[in-house]
Amino acid sequence: MSMLICGRFGPHCERYVQHALRKHSLQQSRNIVSKSHVLLKAPSSSQSPILLISERGFWRFYHAYKNRSSRHLLSSRGHLLVPSNRHNIVTWTRITKALIRPRNIIITGLVGTGAVISQKIEAVRQQLPDLEWMKEYMPESEAVKNLMKSIQSATSKLSLPEKGFISSHLPKVKDAAVVEGIKSWWEENAGKNSAAVLSEGGRVLYAISQDTDQKGTTHKNTVPLLGFGRSGATATSSKKNPEKERLEQVQDEMIQIQIRYQKEIDRLIKENKDLRKSLMLKEPKSGRKRTMRKSLIDMYSDVLDELERYDSSYNTQDNLPRVVVVGDQSSGKTSVLEMIVQARIFPRGSGEMMTRSPVKVTLSEGPYHIASFKDSSREFDLTKESDLAALRKEVELRMKASVGDGETVSQESISMTVKGPGLQRMVLVDLPGIISTETSVMAPETKNNIRKMVRGHMENPNAIILCIQDGALDAERSNVTDLVSQMDPTGKRTIFVLTKVDLAESNLYNPDRIKSILEGRLFPMKALGYFAVVTGRGNQNDSIQEIKNYEENFFRNSKLFKDGVLKPTQMGTQSMSMAVSELFWKMVRETVEQQADAFKATRFNLETEWKNTFPRQRELDREELFEKAKGDILDEIINLGQLTPKEWEEAFYNKLWERASSYFFESIYLPAAQTENSGIFNTTVDIKLKQWADNMLPKKCVEVGWDTLHDEFIKIVEKDKKNKGHDEIFDQLKLAVIEASKNKHQWDSKAEDSLRVIQVNTLEDRSVTDKQQWDAAVKFMEETVKGRLHQTQDKLKELTGPGKWEQWTHWKSKTQDHRNRGATKGELEKILSAEKDHKSNLATDELTTVRRNLQTSGIEVTNDFIRETWYHVYRQFFLTKALGQCQECRKGFYYYQKGFTDSGGSKLECNDVVLFWRLQRMLQITSNALRQQVVNNEARRLERIIKEVLDEFGEDQDTLAKLLTGPRVQLAEELKKVRQIQEKLEEFIQALNKEK
Repeated sequence: MSMLICGRFGPHCERYVQHALRKHSLQQSRNIVSKSHVLLKAPSSSQSPILLISERGFWRFYHAYKNRSSRHLLSSRGHLLVPSNRHNIVTWTRITKALIRPRNIIITGLVGTGAVISQKIEAVRQQLPDLEWMKEYMPESEAVKNLMKSIQSATSKLSLPEKGFISSHLPKVKDAAVVEGIKSWWEENAGKNSAAVLSEGGRVLYAISQDTDQKGTTHKNTVPLLGFGRSGATATSSKKNPEKERLEQVQDEMIQIQIRYQKEIDRLIKENKDLRKSLMLKEPKSGRKRTMRKSLIDMYSDVLDELERYDSSYNTQDNLPRVVVVGDQSSGKTSVLEMIVQARIFPRGSGEMMTRSPVKVTLSEGPYHIASFKDSSREFDLTKESDLAALRKEVELRMKASVGDGETVSQESISMTVKGPGLQRMVLVDLPGIISTETSVMAPETKNNIRKMVRGHMENPNAIILCIQDGALDAERSNVTDLVSQMDPTGKRTIFVLTKVDLAESNLYNPDRIKSILEGRLFPMKALGYFAVVTGRGNQNDSIQEIKNYEENFFRNSKLFKDGVLKPTQMGTQSMSMAVSELFWKMVRETVEQQADAFKATRFNLETEWKNTFPRQRELDREELFEKAKGDILDEIINLGQLTPKEWEEAFYNKLWERASSYFFESIYLPAAQTENSGIFNTTVDIKLKQWADNMLPKKCVEVGWDTLHDEFIKIVEKDKKNKGHDEIFDQLKLAVIEASKNKHQWDSKAEDSLRVIQVNTLEDRSVTDKQQWDAAVKFMEETVKGRLHQTQDKLKELTGPGKWEQWTHWKSKTQDHRNRGATKGELEKILSAEKDHKSNLATDELTTVRRNLQTSGIEVTNDFIRETWYHVYRQFFLTKALGQCQECRKGFYYYQKGFTDSGGSKLECNDVVLFWRLQRMLQITSNALRQQVVNNEARRLERIIKEVLDEFGEDQDTLAKLLTGPRVQLAEELKKVRQIQEKLEEFIQALNKEK
């Protein structure tokens, strides 16, 4: 028998086998071994097997034999020698079997990494007994180490096999030359006393040895030696199957195994989802609704939202990780993000820019697959196509709203939360795609603005860059890879994703080029991981499940995988998503505490600054200041109720007469005074007063009431400014509230009708009942006429220029227009002095006379110039005459009662006093009515409107920022935000440590 196994224990094995052959017959020694192992057994079935190794192990011993030293395990006659210590040999055999058994090694490789295999081997070693005594029997240690390294190297390249894989797919002995070599080698060493019995397939089954007993009888003993090979395979068929076909067959089987393994994982994940969903929805037996604890990723997203509001410029102070999705336009960025989200949530377009602003998507786990915006309570069911369409429309509208006029992209982020069973927890930011050329419909600088935006998000040293590259395009056309290589030259936070691999395989198939991309050798950038994904067939209506099925079928039949270009761990969006999530949480755990410490230091600095700058003032932020101002304003509106009825009526009376006096003089009193007698005067007055009360007066009174109410409120606010404790920081807010309330306040529509009835009845009454009312009317008329007279005189003085005294004392002089006015005034006064009862209008001949008289003096004026001067001259003349009439009627009440029949022969007519009495009484009654409307209705309506305005201001942060501003407010606001961020960070860190 040949020298098959080298080592120091060869003589022992030979003695053992020789002893076994003498003890048992040939029929008892035959024991069929498995097709996939070499089995060396004792002749008796009751004996334990000595050696069981696989075919692979046999070939390793065969090659070791080729380079062996000249030592013999078997004798030259082929008889095994029995060792003196059978138990030691059995123990060594079992140890060797456990170490080199392929099934154990491959199953250990289920985890997929060399580290797990090393742990398994270490665990096996720890369980072994002390084998120091076997050193002199074992092969050299260097040979064992080389064997283990080759085993680890082979198993690290294998993925999880299915059951039965080992028995049917071990390396097969196909080469007939090798079999013939073994046969000749056996016969050469076995000699005449042994022969090899070979099957057709090349399986060495038994060695036949001859032995002669003491009686001279020759016995043929079949000794089970080594068995290996595969059933049903011949040398001829081996020659027909090339090595490449075997490799493809093994690869196909590996893909099938991986797919079945992945399906089993998907099934377990689905069961886990259903179980978690049921747990989330389950309510306690008490009937009270379960309070859901905020998830870790939601807490982290809240921290990022606070940081965005605190630092909208996104500078280096915000160093918390997020996954930034970057890529060229139409490279598949949004599609990759949708595969991670497992829903088609983004607007779709064909070759046009759809992503116009950053979209921050927070992925978290939940019982239902839903999406919502941070600033909205509406939830979109992602399992319904109608809700998906509505969500895409809402995202598109928000993007368009964020883009300013004349711009194409916006820096303003859209925050969205997506929850669903089994989603990988992380925060992703989808950015606009990088473009090479600006089209005519884009705003100028769009290309640079996009690059600036992408660069700004990648500048965060802890941001994970998910670099998306279109696999269907030439690598030389890539823009994003250069930008990523600049921001992350070492590739410590970059994950490279090659999209549209299906198109690359069908259109631009170049295995070496794609392999160089996925190995990081083609592009100048570096990355932690390289993935190949398929995000659809180009049909926008495909669902996520259809895309996943298409991706799975593609990789199952892909030439890239069969040719060894793609590795199983690099394929598919699920592998990529898990890798991104793992890196995201790794960076979160490494950086969040540093960020919390930075904000803690910032808080201390701000608190110190407040104490030094505003030592005696409370630390109130903008919201707290607004609440304080809101209380002050509501207190001031309540103070309107403290005004007495007399104060209200005086305010209405004065304001109403101020508005109505011009119309009364020009349209009622002056035309009536031109009449010939008192009867016509009274008739004219009655008609004009009736028209006034029916049409204009009620509406004018409502306007007066509205203005007076708001004026009184403003007076109270202005009065509060004089108080000692007044804070000027509220002044701008109070003025804005007053203006907004005035615009919203509408007087009761029924007020005009009630005022019309009251005013018509009042103006129809011409009966002055007592002397007190008469004197009051005379006084009212006198004051009114004097006031109008002074106004007219001042206007004439302005038209005619300064007098001689004023010229000398104030160094003023008259202009030519002043001289013309003065000359014209003198000519017009001559006309009035000649005719005391002159009408209010100049006749044509009078105009001609005045102009000719002025021409004789060398003054040229127009008729319009004369009429304008006449207007003021005649009113001065009329008011002077009315003032004299008022003085005469001061004691005319007795004659009024007599009907002016006993006036001593004088023509005393006091119809003017009666008219002013009617007007005064109407003003008094109207003021009283307006006062009642204010107290009963309008003051309360105004208070309600002011509350509404304050509520609107409180909800509009931009408006508050404009109205409540200043260094004190800004410092308090910054301190408040820093505290909030620090508290949220500490809460998140505490929850993160608990999860660890």
